[in-house]
Order: sequence, then structure tokens, then C-alpha cells
Amino acid sequence: MYGSGTETETKHDQIIHYIQSLKAGTRISVRAVAKQLGVSEGTVYKAFKDAELAGLVSTKERIGTVRIDRKRREEIDQLTFREVAEIVEGKLYGGSAGLDKTLHKFVIGAMELEAMMSYIDEGSLLIVGNRDSAHRRALEQGSGVLITGGFEPGEQVKLLADEKGLPIIASRHDTFTVASMINRAMYDRLIKRKILLIEDIVTLSRPADVLRASDSLAAYYRLSRETGRTRFPVVDERGKVVGMMTPKDAAGNAEEATLDRIMSRNPITAAPNITVTSAAHTMAAEGIDLLPIVDRNRKLLGVVSRREVLDAMRFAGKQPESGGTFEDLIWTGFMAQAAETDGEKEKFVYRGTVTPQMSGPLGMVSEGILVTLMTQACRRMIREMLKTDYLTENITTYMVRPVEIDSEISIVPQALEISRKFTKLEIEVRDKHGLAAKAMMTAQMIDS
Repeated sequence: MYGSGTETETKHDQIIHYIQSLKAGTRISVRAVAKQLGVSEGTVYKAFKDAELAGLVSTKERIGTVRIDRKRREEIDQLTFREVAEIVEGKLYGGSAGLDKTLHKFVIGAMELEAMMSYIDEGSLLIVGNRDSAHRRALEQGSGVLITGGFEPGEQVKLLADEKGLPIIASRHDTFTVASMINRAMYDRLIKRKILLIEDIVTLSRPADVLRASDSLAAYYRLSRETGRTRFPVVDERGKVVGMMTPKDAAGNAEEATLDRIMSRNPITAAPNITVTSAAHTMAAEGIDLLPIVDRNRKLLGVVSRREVLDAMRFAGKQPESGGTFEDLIWTGFMAQAAETDGEKEKFVYRGTVTPQMSGPLGMVSEGILVTLMTQACRRMIREMLKTDYLTENITTYMVRPVEIDSEISIVPQALEISRKFTKLEIEVRDKHGLAAKAMMTAQMIDS
């Protein structure tokens, strides 16, 4: 969106507005929309992709495209009963109207019936075997039902599920297996939710200050005075980003010159669903201070500044670790010693014990695990020293000799050179026999 001017509504815009007019839950198809609006299926397909990017629709295999409400990402990332059925390879026996309802919790039915019912409420999922009375009671209390062990529900239960609009699903897996499968899926989404995306820090519905390609340089100076900023995206009559205007572009040109002749063309842009880290890397590598956020057709949705990206990354770095990524799990058990003085520099040392899960095919510590441990030690040292972070550019590792399982190791990172833009580090891994591995790493600093 942008803050000045009007535009002629295109076929693409007509399709988007049509989608917005539909109620949440409405199923739509490319062919039906193309026929109703009198446009080509290719145009509708492209609009569907933009609508999905904007959170207006959701498209899934074997389900199709459905109009959805744009909700907070933490709500969208919760599992639906439909997704649960796919995860456990289940078969639906009734209550299809409730498949798109959100799952809030699941309850294992391994207790007496009355005790079981005390844990069940609306939005729950009861995971239980062939217990017909439990199936009925759960549906009556507003809960979906997942029957394990390959059993099928009774006919009366199927009818009740349809009446209540609550799904009853059967899976060939046992109770422990399906609970583990669902729990893993829920935890994966929790981890993903902690990864900041551009759409989490940019208000895409707020108009951005922009210029038209047909505007004069005088308009650029006027907008700069009004906003106090000096960088603006330039759009065409359809709102597509075609250039950027900066003080460098303006220098030496007459005020009556039109922007299409002096702007920087083909500027770097980004989609709203890329990570903040990816945006930070692009902006640092390309020397960009303002990044336009666009849809698939390069239509402007908003802008993000380098300062906003860096502030978001610093905020994310201060949040508690999720404890569920492989890197987090590998680092579990490693602790920082008190910093030692090595000449005029502080020396950081991290100690921990190699666990059996870290072993490679030959029964020694996996080389990849050692590299991960070294990079994790560097990251913690940089955060402690400079209160910032970095993006690894390259790392060269030397495996001096194998490290045995259950060994206690020390990881010693040392900054050889640090500047505002780059850092060069040396890392050593030592066990009771001495030096076991070494690495040289260069990284791009995320400047403050």
C-alpha cells in the first residue's frame, strides 16, 4: 500500500477484492473465479498466490483453497483437526464440518471415564482406543475424537459427530505413537513461531511514503522535508516498485527533472514472509538502508528500515532459547567458565561432556557436531562481549584427531580481529589428550 495518489483497478485487484468479500471458510477454485469474473485462469492463479501471501486464503493438498481470516501468526500456526488427521494418517468417519477448527490440547484416554471427562472441554481432542462410551461423552462435551489401534467408531457415534460438527478420526497407530506425532508437530510450530519474519515487524496495512515515477525532483525534496526521511520507493501507476530515490540520486539534478530519469532502477525488494535475519544479511551485504516489501507482482506492501531490522534481531537475541532446535539440544550441558585473562584479552572457555547422541558412524564424535559446538561457542562469546550477533560467511575446520564419547571437552573461541562490519575468529576444541579440532571463521557483524 502507499500513501499518495490513486490507481486504476486491475483484474488482479478485482480478484483480490472478490476474495476479501467472501466469508471465512468459503472454498474457492481458480476455474470458478475465472469464470465468474471473466478473467483468465492464469491471472486468477497469480492472484491466489498473492492472496495466500497476504493471509487471505490457505491452499493445501487434497483440500483446495479456502478463504481465511488473517490472524496473528501464533493462532495460524496452531494445528487444525484436519492437519491432525493428516499427521496420524487417519481416516475421517464423521464430523467433517469441524475439520478446520483449531486444536487447543489433546487428552490421552488412559483413565476412568469420569476422570477423563474432567480434562475435556471445547477444542480438545480425546485420543483413546475402542471405548464407545468415551467417544460419545467427548463429542457431547465439544471435543473431537481420535481412535487408535485401527478401530472404527459405531454408527451412533458417527451420527453424533455429524450432528455436533466435531471430527471423529481413526488411526492404525497406537496411542503412544499418535500422541508423539501430534506433540512433535505442535512443538515444531512453536519453534517456527519464534523465528521472526518481516511481516512480524512491519505493518503492511499502514501506507508507506512513496513517490511516483512521473513526479518531479521537487516532489522528492518536499516529501523529504515533510517526513524527515531521505529514502523512498518509487512506484508506477499500478503501485509496483520500479525504483528508489536517495540523496545520491538527487544530487546534481534540476528540480523539474522527473524521477523516472534519475531514480535507481530495479531496486532490491523482499517478500513479507522472509526471515528478519535474511533481510538483515541482504541489507548489510548490499548497503541498503530501506527495503521495500512487495507481493509476487512487485506491488508495494510496505517498507522496513535497517534500524527496524537490527532492533528486531537484538530483541530476538534476548529471548529465551526455544530448547527444541538441534543446535539447542547439541549445546545442552555446555557451560561458560569465568572469563580468563590472556595477556590483555579476555579468554572465554566453554566446557561440557560429549554424549552418545553426538556419535558418528565410527563411534567417535561426529565432525558436524564439533563444527556446531564451535560455532555455538563463538556466537555466545560475541553476544557476551559485544551484545550483538553475526552471520557466518565461511569456516575452515581442522580435525586433529577423533574425540571419544563421554569425553569432557573445552571449546575456546578467540576473536583475532573485530570491526563494525566483520570479525575473524579462531576456535580450539581440547580434551584430556590436548588439541582435538581447530577452526578459522570469518563472519559478517550485525552492526548496531
